[in-house]
Amino acid sequence: MIPQEAGTTPTRRRTDRTAGKLVLIGGACEPQGEALGAFLRLSNALDGGKIVGITTASQDPANSAREWMKSFEQAGATHVEIPIVDRRDRAQDRRIAKMIGEADGIFLGGGDQVHLVATVGGSRLDRAIREAYANGATICGTSAGAAALTETILAGGEPDEYGQMQGVHLGPGFGLLGFRAMIDTHFTQRRRLQRLFMVIAQNPELLGLGIDEDTALVVEGHLGQVVGRGSVTFVDGRGVRFDNADECMSGKPLTLSYLRVGIVGAGYTLNLRERELEVLLQARRDESRGEAELQVLRSEAMEPQPSQPAES
Repeated sequence: MIPQEAGTTPTRRRTDRTAGKLVLIGGACEPQGEALGAFLRLSNALDGGKIVGITTASQDPANSAREWMKSFEQAGATHVEIPIVDRRDRAQDRRIAKMIGEADGIFLGGGDQVHLVATVGGSRLDRAIREAYANGATICGTSAGAAALTETILAGGEPDEYGQMQGVHLGPGFGLLGFRAMIDTHFTQRRRLQRLFMVIAQNPELLGLGIDEDTALVVEGHLGQVVGRGSVTFVDGRGVRFDNADECMSGKPLTLSYLRVGIVGAGYTLNLRERELEVLLQARRDESRGEAELQVLRSEAMEPQPSQPAES
């Protein structure tokens, strides 16, 4: 286990039991960047809030834990612990689950999201993360850690280190982010738009979210605000009228029509339930409210006025 530094301030236990927030980072986050900063702020990490990190997704969880301890120290976090969970039996450790239950913020590092879910999914650690989130903790994932927080995870569909094309993998994730959303990370930097298009064409009910590096989608309820250096691309295939996604498996180029694609930059909010920018939805609500008020005024104007008594 990578312990906290000596002399750190004891964590304050949460007293509320409202659902927590999700900070979904597209990878390569800078220690003092706005994306990781959103997680530190929401978990009160700069003022003694306790962070517990999980580096299971990494090929070398112990070394990854050491690197993240350095990054959190540079960022100003004062109470960080990263237990080494490198196999299934450690995901069942009651002591680690207790640490998760006492955390203000829980951090999932990058690597392989399939391995992360296979190792932790359904374990005592998994249940502790879910309970902590339900009780108000902030859950942050970067790269594979973010991808694993959805109901459906995406992996593969790209050339491996030997240039061989990997098959696309879709499987169950931890499910903390609903709305039938699926996350793709390092999005612009690794040119993953085509991959996400193909997957959504084959699974049009899903909402594809492509998150750039050093960029976070901060989710509270059904709203996700973008912070950081890049943007978040959303892909909605429910209106697709034609696609040849099945033929693409044999090497044919993708053909699609009526696919909805949007880009959300820093400072803007995506309504995950409606799959649309909140600023547009708010404008529609304001317009509808204005129309309703106008109808009331027209009705009142048309009502007959009470007659006045005749003067004697």
